[in-house]
Amino acid sequence: VFQNEYLSDGATDVHAVVSITCTGAGTAGTGGSGEASEIIIIDTSGSMDMPSSKIAAARRAGKVALDEIVDGAWFAVMAGHTIAQMVYPEHPGLAKMSEVTRGEAKEAVGRLRSGGATAIGAWIAAATALFEQAPAGQRHAILLTDGKIEGEDERALDRSLAAATGLFQCDCRGIGNDWVVDELRQISTALLGTVDIVAKPDDLEADFEQMMKVAMSRGVADARLRVWAPQGSTVQFVRQVAPQVEDLTSRAAQVSPLVVEYPTGAWSDESRDYHVAGGR
Repeated sequence: VFQNEYLSDGATDVHAVVSITCTGAGTAGTGGSGEASEIIIIDTSGSMDMPSSKIAAARRAGKVALDEIVDGAWFAVMAGHTIAQMVYPEHPGLAKMSEVTRGEAKEAVGRLRSGGATAIGAWIAAATALFEQAPAGQRHAILLTDGKIEGEDERALDRSLAAATGLFQCDCRGIGNDWVVDELRQISTALLGTVDIVAKPDDLEADFEQMMKVAMSRGVADARLRVWAPQGSTVQFVRQVAPQVEDLTSRAAQVSPLVVEYPTGAWSDESRDYHVAGGR
């Protein structure tokens, strides 16, 4: 913890940077943190075929991501358009990763075709239903889209995120130039994930590979930062400032009259820095 120990007379606020390091995390699904579950959500709306290089890149990236999921993990692949359609397994549920199921899933991903609208709220709701069937442990999704939400009412995403928050994490990627940053940021913020642009379809495979490698390296499924504030004071904000910036303030859960905790998601062997501010 790094802080100014010598406040000026009359000062009411205190700021500290808390550096947390995790070691010996192991890999996803090990270390007593429960089993790992992964869902890959690929936008297959009509715009993914304009140009066709986008849907082709999505097929390749989906296969690469499947290669990175460890054997024994639970997984599913969904195609997102007007609805969320199961790609693998064929019926709603999760499959256990093995050499056989990996090969079958990659064949199914290779058959993806585009068509329909972009109902992302429905995709999140479908992923939530699958994760509710998953064993306790790390639950993580990758969501790829190339466009803005259409084909569902404007509150659908809000409702879906309310049900999904705390159940799984989701990394979001936008391919091309027509997706809406605020929509994907809303998802990644609520679901403790990342959001980024993949400007060129040819870069999608490497990005999916890296995302899944990171997810599989997280042997600690869920960690929470607890903050104690003396009576008469309050926690003003808690923000992750490294390796990426994320405001955790709105995620506070009251543990006791003086203690609040903040979810930080799954961890690998890594360090993160948090800016904590309190005052009267």
